[in-house]
Amino acid sequence: MVLFSRRRKDPAKGSARAVSSHRMPQKPWYASLVTILIFSLVGWLFAVNVQSNYDYTPSTNTEELLTQRERKVTDLTQEVKSLTNQIDVLKKNISSASRVNPDQANTGTGDSGNANASSNSSQPNLTAVKGTGITVVLDDSPLWEQHAQSSNDDSTNNVNDYVIHQQDIEAVVNALWAGGAEAMTIQGQRVTVSTAVRCVGNVLLLEGKQYAPPYKISAIGDYSRMTTALNSSEAIKIYKEYVKADGLGYSVKKESELYFPAATATTQTLKYASVSR
Repeated sequence: MVLFSRRRKDPAKGSARAVSSHRMPQKPWYASLVTILIFSLVGWLFAVNVQSNYDYTPSTNTEELLTQRERKVTDLTQEVKSLTNQIDVLKKNISSASRVNPDQANTGTGDSGNANASSNSSQPNLTAVKGTGITVVLDDSPLWEQHAQSSNDDSTNNVNDYVIHQQDIEAVVNALWAGGAEAMTIQGQRVTVSTAVRCVGNVLLLEGKQYAPPYKISAIGDYSRMTTALNSSEAIKIYKEYVKADGLGYSVKKESELYFPAATATTQTLKYASVSR
C-alpha cells in the first residue's frame, strides 16, 4: 500500500525563492521624479523660447513704426520748407509791386516816371496819430508753467486753457474797431490793412516778428464807446470766463494820451466787376 504524504515546504527554501523573485530589476521611485523634472525643464525652456520670440516681434514692429514716423517727419519738414520758400517769394513780389504806383507806372515815361513812383512809395500810407484812448493787456495764466511741468496732474484742464490764443487777440482787436477806434497798435506796431495776427503756442507772430506775452493792444478813440464794445463782445465774455476759471490775464486802462508813429502799409489796387452797357 502506497501512502502519499504531502511534504511540507521548507520555509528556508521558500523564502529564498521569494527573495529571488523580488530581486527582479525595477525602477526606483526617484527615477520617475527625475523624468518628470526633465520634462518640466524642457517645457519651461520651450515656453521661455516662445515668449522671447513673441517679445521680439513687437520690438521689430516698433522699430519699423519709428522709421516710418521719422520718414514722415522728414517729408513734412521738406514740405514746410518748400511752402515757406513760396511764401517768401510771394512776399517779395508783393513788396516789389507795392513800391510802384500802377497809375504812374502806366503813364510815366523814362526816369521821370520811376522818380515819381520812388518818391511816392517812400511816403507813409498811415500818418502819425495822437490822442486819448485805451490799452488792453492779455497775459498767460501763472498756472501755465506749473501745469506744463507737472506730470502727475490729474486735472482735466488742457494746458492750452492757460495761454493766450490768436482768437483772444482778434476778439479784442475786432471789439475796439467796432467801438470806433481810429488807430491801433499791437505790441507797439501799427495795425494796417495787411496786419495778420498769428499765434504758435503762446508766441505771437506779427509782421515777421515774434512776441511773448503779455500782449498789449492800444487804440486811439472814444474810451467809453470802446469799453462798451469790449463788454458787449461775446468772444470776450467767453474769455473772461477763462480769466475767472484759469487765471488768464485781462486788464483795461484808460489812456490820457497815446502816440502812434507813421507807418507804411502794403496796399493793393482793388478791382471789381461791372455790367457792360
